[in-house]
Amino acid sequence: MAAVASATTVIPYPAKAVQELATNTNATPEKYILKESIGRIDSELPYLDIPVLDLSLLDSSSPEAEEELKRLRLAFSSCGYIQAINHGIDLSFIDEVHDVTRKFFKLPMEEKKKYARDADDIDGYGNDTVFSENQTLDWNDRLYLNVKPENKRKMKVWPENPKNFRQVLVDLTDKLEKVNEILTKAMAKSLGLEEDSFLKQYGENKVSLTRFNLYPPCPTPELVLSAKAHGDPSGMTYLIPDKEVEGLQVLKDDQWYKVPIVQNAINVNVGDQLEIMTNGIFKSPIHRGRGSLMLSKYDVCLFLSTPKSNLRFKSEMQKLKFFSGIEQQDAYLL
Repeated sequence: MAAVASATTVIPYPAKAVQELATNTNATPEKYILKESIGRIDSELPYLDIPVLDLSLLDSSSPEAEEELKRLRLAFSSCGYIQAINHGIDLSFIDEVHDVTRKFFKLPMEEKKKYARDADDIDGYGNDTVFSENQTLDWNDRLYLNVKPENKRKMKVWPENPKNFRQVLVDLTDKLEKVNEILTKAMAKSLGLEEDSFLKQYGENKVSLTRFNLYPPCPTPELVLSAKAHGDPSGMTYLIPDKEVEGLQVLKDDQWYKVPIVQNAINVNVGDQLEIMTNGIFKSPIHRGRGSLMLSKYDVCLFLSTPKSNLRFKSEMQKLKFFSGIEQQDAYLL
C-alpha cells in the first residue's frame, strides 16, 4: 500500500518533464487533468480591457503625466493589471531574453537536468512541487532563479548554456528594477503619498526572483491548466510575454477574461504585498494560464518583493490578509 504524503511533506516531483510528456500527442496524464469541480478551461473568453500605459509619461513633467497617473490608479484599483509601453528597455534586448529562454528549454534534457532543483527547493529547473499524490499538476516546466540579494544566488543552477544566459538574467533584473522604481513612485503619487513610500518598504535587501517558463503543447488544453489560479505573493510582478501565443487569463468580478498580446509591452500586475501596503486600494489579481493544442509558449516573470520583515503591522489600521502562497496571517500597514 502506497504511503500518503502529509500536507507538509514534499514528495518527489514528476520524473518526467512536461516537455517530454508533450511528445505523446494522444493522451494527457491523469495527474494533470482538472477536477470536475473546476470544469473545462474555456478559450472563447472575452478580452479584458487592460489599460496600456506609457511609462515615459509617468516619468516626466509633461501635461499628460497627470492624466496617465489617474489611469494608473484606476487600473491597479480595479483589475490590478496594466500593459506598459515606452518602458525604456530596448526591444533588441527583449528579443535576447526570448532567445536565451527558448535556447535553454531546447537544450537536451540531460543538459537541462544539470540545473535541476532539489525536491524541497524552488531554485533551479523543474516543475510543480508535489505535496500530495492527489494534487493536480500544472502543465509547464520552469526555471526559478534567485537574483537578489546576491548572497541568495544558487549559482549551481544558473545555466551556463546559452553562454550569455547569466548576463542576460542579471541585466534583465537591473532593467526591470528601474521600471519598478518608475512605477512604484507613480503609484505612490497617484495615492497622494510621498513618491518613495513604497520603495522604502522594499529596503536595501529587496528580493528579485526570476522565472523562465515553458508551456508545451497539450493534447487536451481544455482539461488542464498551464498555471493554476493564483495571486502573486510578490510586491510587483513583471512579465515578458510570448510574442505570439496567448494563454494568460485574469479573474475580474467573478468572470475570467483573456489577456491580449500587446506587441513590445511588458505586462505588470500588483502582488499581494502591494495590496497590503495600499490597504487594499490596489488589487492583487487572481490569474491562471491555459495551454495550447499546437503551440509552445515561452515567457519570463520577474517577482520583486520586500523581505517579510519590512512589512509593517499595526492594529488600528485596516485589517488585510496575506494569501496565495504566503502563510495566512492578519496584516496591517503602518
